Amino acid sequence: MTMLGFDADDTLWHNERFFTLTQARFAELMGDFAGRDHLEDRLLAAERRNIGRYGFGVKGFTLSMIETAIEVSEARVSATVIAELLEAGREMLAHPIELLPHVETTITTLAASYKLVLITKGDLLDQERKLAQSGLGPCFQAVEVVSEKTPEIYTRIFDRHGMGARQGIMVGNSMKSDILPMLEAGGRAIHIPDRGVTWALDHAETPASHPRLLTLESMENLAEALHKFALE
Repeated sequence: MTMLGFDADDTLWHNERFFTLTQARFAELMGDFAGRDHLEDRLLAAERRNIGRYGFGVKGFTLSMIETAIEVSEARVSATVIAELLEAGREMLAHPIELLPHVETTITTLAASYKLVLITKGDLLDQERKLAQSGLGPCFQAVEVVSEKTPEIYTRIFDRHGMGARQGIMVGNSMKSDILPMLEAGGRAIHIPDRGVTWALDHAETPASHPRLLTLESMENLAEALHKFALE
């Protein structure tokens, strides 16, 4: 049975838009100290700097907002604003899950013919919460929450749950995290680009062409395309 790896955030359900809304709130709260563009640049720099310390996800993002607020204000930011940033982070951790179009039907259909494994970055508790709320949990035979997605990680996961990366397929919205490392590991990948906002640190160039890469507009035709792709 072919193993399919699925990314979670912005592949199965909405995620990045909540970060975008919270970032706008951050700019509003810090408007007395700097303009929005400058705040966004400083926050992005903090996120880049802190990924190695805090990892991916809401908690690291919240800490980066607080760190940026202190730095930009030269430690003059009020405790009230810090409290509001903490509350914004808590709200992100509690937001309801909204599946992307065609996801529920497609995942349910594929689970009958393929071995599905969820491979996602982020905070373990938050990812487990989102999967539970999504109702998709029973469709996945395994869940892997990793600190980073690299060729070595994909090799290890597809060896553990399948017949190796070369016999597996990874499906995701992020060219940088979901697609390129899987191709480098020797596997196949299906890219379903996020039509919303893409995190600045997740940008990567799309290969002009690749024999093991397929791009789809949405999940709607994944089952049919996957069958043909897997047989090539």
